[in-house]
Amino acid sequence: MYAVIKTGGKQYKVSPGEVIKVEKLNADIGDEIEISDVLLVAPDSGQAKVGQPIVNGAKVKARIIEHGRYKKVIIFKKKRRKGYKVKRGHRQHYTAIEIKEIMA
Repeated sequence: MYAVIKTGGKQYKVSPGEVIKVEKLNADIGDEIEISDVLLVAPDSGQAKVGQPIVNGAKVKARIIEHGRYKKVIIFKKKRRKGYKVKRGHRQHYTAIEIKEIMA
Protein backbone atom coordinates (compact mmCIF):
# COMPACT_ATOMS: atom_id res chain seq x y z
CA MET A 1 0.00 0.00 0.00
CA TYR A 2 1.19 3.49 -0.75
CA ALA A 3 -0.15 7.01 -0.62
CA VAL A 4 0.70 10.41 -2.03
CA ILE A 5 0.73 13.13 0.65
CA LYS A 6 1.19 16.86 0.51
CA THR A 7 3.21 18.72 3.14
CA GLY A 8 5.30 21.85 2.97
CA GLY A 9 4.07 22.65 -0.54
CA LYS A 10 5.53 19.42 -1.94
CA GLN A 11 4.11 15.98 -2.71
CA TYR A 12 5.64 12.70 -1.51
CA LYS A 13 4.90 9.07 -2.35
CA VAL A 14 5.03 7.15 0.95
CA SER A 15 4.52 3.62 2.20
CA PRO A 16 4.50 2.20 5.76
CA GLY A 17 7.95 1.86 7.34
CA GLU A 18 9.53 4.41 5.01
CA VAL A 19 11.62 7.35 6.29
CA ILE A 20 11.39 10.61 4.33
CA LYS A 21 12.70 14.14 4.77
CA VAL A 22 10.07 16.89 4.53
CA GLU A 23 10.05 20.63 5.11
CA LYS A 24 10.54 21.55 8.77
CA LEU A 25 7.52 20.78 10.99
CA ASN A 26 6.89 22.44 14.36
CA ALA A 27 6.85 19.37 16.58
CA ASP A 28 9.26 17.62 18.93
CA ILE A 29 11.31 14.52 18.20
CA GLY A 30 9.31 11.38 18.98
CA ASP A 31 5.92 13.05 18.49
CA GLU A 32 3.22 11.26 16.51
CA ILE A 33 1.68 13.39 13.76
CA GLU A 34 -1.26 12.89 11.41
CA ILE A 35 -1.13 14.15 7.85
CA SER A 36 -4.63 14.64 6.46
CA ASP A 37 -3.63 16.07 3.06
CA VAL A 38 -3.71 12.70 1.28
CA LEU A 39 -4.02 13.07 -2.49
CA LEU A 40 -4.06 9.37 -3.44
CA VAL A 41 -4.33 6.00 -1.68
CA ALA A 42 -3.43 2.82 -3.55
CA PRO A 43 -3.88 -0.58 -1.85
CA ASP A 44 -1.77 -3.61 -2.84
CA SER A 45 -4.76 -5.05 -4.68
CA GLY A 46 -7.75 -3.19 -6.01
CA GLN A 47 -8.47 0.25 -7.30
CA ALA A 48 -6.62 3.38 -6.17
CA LYS A 49 -8.62 6.22 -4.61
CA VAL A 50 -7.79 9.58 -6.12
CA GLY A 51 -8.88 12.69 -4.27
CA GLN A 52 -10.34 15.85 -5.74
CA PRO A 53 -8.10 17.39 -4.35
CA ILE A 54 -7.84 15.20 -1.21
CA VAL A 55 -9.24 11.76 -0.30
CA ASN A 56 -12.00 12.12 2.29
CA GLY A 57 -11.28 10.32 5.57
CA ALA A 58 -7.75 9.27 4.60
CA LYS A 59 -4.89 9.97 7.00
CA VAL A 60 -1.24 9.05 7.30
CA LYS A 61 0.25 8.54 10.76
CA ALA A 62 3.95 9.32 11.15
CA ARG A 63 6.56 9.73 13.88
CA ILE A 64 9.18 12.46 13.92
CA ILE A 65 12.71 11.04 13.99
CA GLU A 66 14.97 14.08 13.70
CA HIS A 67 15.34 17.71 12.71
CA GLY A 68 18.31 18.79 10.65
CA ARG A 69 19.67 20.83 7.77
CA TYR A 70 20.52 19.78 4.22
CA LYS A 71 23.96 20.28 2.68
CA LYS A 72 24.88 23.84 1.76
CA VAL A 73 23.83 25.13 -1.64
CA ILE A 74 26.07 27.86 -3.07
CA ILE A 75 24.39 30.78 -4.84
CA PHE A 76 26.87 32.65 -7.04
CA LYS A 77 25.93 35.69 -9.13
CA LYS A 78 28.21 37.55 -11.50
CA LYS A 79 27.89 40.25 -14.14
CA ARG A 80 30.74 40.22 -16.57
CA ARG A 81 32.94 43.30 -16.98
CA LYS A 82 31.14 45.13 -14.15
CA GLY A 83 33.06 43.92 -11.10
CA TYR A 84 29.87 42.49 -9.59
CA LYS A 85 30.17 39.15 -7.77
CA VAL A 86 28.00 37.83 -4.94
CA LYS A 87 28.51 34.47 -3.25
CA ARG A 88 25.95 33.23 -0.73
CA GLY A 89 25.18 29.90 0.87
CA HIS A 90 21.88 28.42 2.02
CA ARG A 91 21.03 25.39 4.18
CA GLN A 92 17.38 24.35 4.20
CA HIS A 93 15.86 22.93 7.40
CA TYR A 94 14.16 19.52 7.25
CA THR A 95 12.30 17.06 9.46
CA ALA A 96 12.81 13.32 9.01
CA ILE A 97 9.60 11.36 9.58
CA GLU A 98 8.88 7.63 9.65
CA ILE A 99 5.55 6.58 8.13
CA LYS A 100 3.69 4.32 10.58
CA GLU A 101 0.39 3.56 8.86
CA ILE A 102 -1.92 4.66 6.08
CA MET A 103 -5.62 4.83 6.93
CA ALA A 104 -7.92 4.98 3.91
